[in-house]
Amino acid sequence: MKINTSFHPLFCFLVFLISFSVTSQNACSTYYPFKEGTKFQITNFDKKGKKESVADHQILSITNNVATISTKVSDEKNKEIATSTFEVTCSGEGISIDFKSLMNPELLKQYKDMEIDMTGTNIIFPNKLNVGERLPDASLNMSINMGGLKMNMNIDMINRSVNAQGSITTSAGTFNCFALSYDTEMKMGIKQTFTIKEWIAEGVGTVKTETYNKGGKLMAYSELTSITK
Repeated sequence: MKINTSFHPLFCFLVFLISFSVTSQNACSTYYPFKEGTKFQITNFDKKGKKESVADHQILSITNNVATISTKVSDEKNKEIATSTFEVTCSGEGISIDFKSLMNPELLKQYKDMEIDMTGTNIIFPNKLNVGERLPDASLNMSINMGGLKMNMNIDMINRSVNAQGSITTSAGTFNCFALSYDTEMKMGIKQTFTIKEWIAEGVGTVKTETYNKGGKLMAYSELTSITK
């Protein structure tokens, strides 16, 4: 199986799921349309507003409604810590992301001599959103066989819903957004649950996300900080 994108440490993974955003519309997708050459930046902050990392994305190519997007992640001192590429498919009804493609090559290198099996469902973002709407869940199941010893990891995105509509301001501008939320459950021995709140704008994509722990306390957030068409 070819895995070609990133699965950063826990916080980066949670925000990476919804951290890509594209800036020029076409008939294929309303919220996450494609334009080759587009660059966009997501900055990740801790709960106190301290910069933790920056993810720079660029749409490298578009072939048959499949966009290849590169990502470079840098730490708070602008030192590069990860690079990756992933693919997003546009069906005309929205976009679809292969959940398996969000795995970090650095994580998989640890298991290069082991048998790895991954199954799951894609993450779907439809073209038309309505307040009160429920969105499809997504999941990833990973099984690692280590010489007879099996280890399993499960990730579920559940309770995805569209909750409200309103304006959000970041350093990239002010945008009219739909507010979405979902729960992420990660289980690898110990089960961890997080709630993600996400704001997306038509023709822009993800503008802001917030990550909360099981107790409802803010853990981190990310914002769209620049766009270059």
